[in-house]
Amino acid sequence: MTISKAVVIAVLRERGLHDRADFVDRELPDRIDPSKHGGLLATLHLDPAGLAELAGSEPA
Repeated sequence: MTISKAVVIAVLRERGLHDRADFVDRELPDRIDPSKHGGLLATLHLDPAGLAELAGSEPA
């Protein structure tokens, strides 16, 4: 499973975390692999399963 970077950015901006959203936009690929970037998602207080739910089921 991968997560769209756009979903992560949207959640961060919704929370008012614009600087973090800009960082994610610069540093992460368009498709985020939770197994590779799980630490960063955890640091941002983002649950990969919750993000996948927001975006619907996305193929790898």
